[in-house]
Amino acid sequence: MSATARAAVEAALHRFPVVSGHLDAATSGIPPVASVNATRTALAMWAGGQIDGPGYDHVVDRSRAAFARLIGVRTEDVACGPQVSPFAGLVAASLPRGAQVLLAEGDFASIVFPMLAQESRGVRIREAPLEQLVEAIDGSTTLVVVSAAQSGDGRVVDLDALAAAADHHGADVFLDATQAAGWMPIDGSRVTYVVAGAYKWLLSPRGTAFFAVRPEAAERLTPHTAGWYATDLPWDNCYGSPLRLSPTAKRFDVSPAWMCWAGTTPSLELIEELGVEAIGAYDLELAGRLREGLGMEPYPSPIVIADHPGAEERLARAGIRAAVRAGRVRLSCHLPSTEADVDRAIEALT
Repeated sequence: MSATARAAVEAALHRFPVVSGHLDAATSGIPPVASVNATRTALAMWAGGQIDGPGYDHVVDRSRAAFARLIGVRTEDVACGPQVSPFAGLVAASLPRGAQVLLAEGDFASIVFPMLAQESRGVRIREAPLEQLVEAIDGSTTLVVVSAAQSGDGRVVDLDALAAAADHHGADVFLDATQAAGWMPIDGSRVTYVVAGAYKWLLSPRGTAFFAVRPEAAERLTPHTAGWYATDLPWDNCYGSPLRLSPTAKRFDVSPAWMCWAGTTPSLELIEELGVEAIGAYDLELAGRLREGLGMEPYPSPIVIADHPGAEERLARAGIRAAVRAGRVRLSCHLPSTEADVDRAIEALT
């Protein structure tokens, strides 16, 4: 990481609440102060009977545009919703009978369950270990479903190899970037679908998510979740027929939870300002320091699994916030975590 990039990221730490010992971004990120204030303002307006529904459209649109820029796609190819699973279900329900879906073994349930639910109507499911997923793609594969970074242990997929193999065999890719967007550079134009929940590495309130879809693939999707917000002028199209959905990916929008989106926009714009590459380099340096201190081999992920006896209790006593997933302690390094937080975790575990 360059000295200039490090200085920029460290200078931004004062824009976050003072939080000590938080190494749990893979569960929930810490929002910048601007996002906290925007959410509080929205709550105060609600409490005061001053909610202006149409007034929230601009924060949804700003968030949509910021996410599009972060992953290198057009704004009109991004839909907004509350969580990952509705978008995964949308793609799953549109698969034709006989389609073959390739999953990574042990991947997150929100992208696995919607696919498995299609077996009853003739969709075939295959699974492969993450390290063998790219090699498992063949001419019979219709859709590859995988997380860019695994929630359980932080393992990452080779995005370049994944996109190249899918292109070679004519397969679509559904990429869940929930544990990657915000620290991992992602070229969303190289895969068919990108979905991301924003409440982790994108530092946003829980209740906002994004779905990027190639225009040609969007034509194959039936908008099962279409509601009043799926039109270009939602406030003018609240009632009755005929069907008048947006021609863009907005036709897959799910009506926004206003206060959540108020807090999402400042977070995404801060990430964009600092740059995903710089944030990722900072996160990976912290995780590298943690792995080295725990006697582990280097690995390009800010998520670290601590297989140490009594790790959960030791970290809790030291005031370190972590999580337990699949029976193991998971630590995750992201803004506004610092080297001091990492060193406390190392001391607690060793």
